[in-house]
Amino acid sequence: MRRISMFLAGLCLMTAVSCTQPDKEENEMNEVIENIMARRSIRQYKAIPVGRDTLNTIMECGINAPNGQNKQSWEVRIVDKPELLAEMSEAMGASHGGNEFAKGCFRGAPVMVFIARDLSYDFSAYDCGLLAENIMLSAWSLGVGSICLGSPVRFLTDNDMCKPYVEGLGFSEGYELCLCVGLGYADESPEAKPRDMGKVAYVDKF
Repeated sequence: MRRISMFLAGLCLMTAVSCTQPDKEENEMNEVIENIMARRSIRQYKAIPVGRDTLNTIMECGINAPNGQNKQSWEVRIVDKPELLAEMSEAMGASHGGNEFAKGCFRGAPVMVFIARDLSYDFSAYDCGLLAENIMLSAWSLGVGSICLGSPVRFLTDNDMCKPYVEGLGFSEGYELCLCVGLGYADESPEAKPRDMGKVAYVDKF
């Protein structure tokens, strides 16, 4: 009788384990992978502000990105006031001879995240890239679109007219603006651009 009870208990345990383990197809396409594959760069945004509670969640995900020696060699400044973004946009356009691309390089995003790197650490630029990726992926998981931008860095730092705006961001001494991320609720649904898996190869021997 005891053997039968042990057998039944073992059978129940095996059944429970088999029911809780995901099958192969679920392993291949989980929520994380779906989020990565669905995210797109957004260049048209709705005129809807992103709440600071949502932004704080996104930033917390951002600063939990992997980084060299846990130096966290970044500083982040967020501008979510339309009047400040408009003022910066006008300055970038004016400082480049009325260049419309310079003026519109924020792509209409209602939130701009300015990321600076620590110049004392050689790999800080990579850390900032990882930070930005975490920001964009976590934002998308919360229904917030994003775009990674380098052009505002150039338009803000290659002239004296925009210098007060960079200084106004308040980065610490020894930090340099290196990357921007626009955030907002998407007003478009762009198709995925093709990717070339031919650039990925396994090395089996030297």
